[in-house]
Amino acid sequence: MSTPLNRLSPLPVRERAACMCSQGDRCSSFAPGHALHLIQARIASATPAEWVDALVVATDAVAGDLVVRTLDGEVHELWNGSGAALEAAPGTPVALHARYGVLAVGRTQFNVATV
Repeated sequence: MSTPLNRLSPLPVRERAACMCSQGDRCSSFAPGHALHLIQARIASATPAEWVDALVVATDAVAGDLVVRTLDGEVHELWNGSGAALEAAPGTPVALHARYGVLAVGRTQFNVATV
């Protein structure tokens, strides 16, 4: 007699994969705006011509929102759930890789979502 397989339905699996940063824990998702994946960081650094310098115009640390303006005057509204708004106060110089959604604040890089 074989034992029945314990298979999880897709719903509990999706619930377990939900990001923990909304509850104040470490970010467990690599979706845009959450944790920075190693491959995302490497591919952004492998395309250095696509980085643009910018200044932080506004931040909302509670919501995780940032507004940055490139030196060409282009405005990008971004969101990050892992603390980018805490690290980058208005007036902070940053670098943005819009194609791969990476924001560099000093040596720290964040995965950002375009709002």
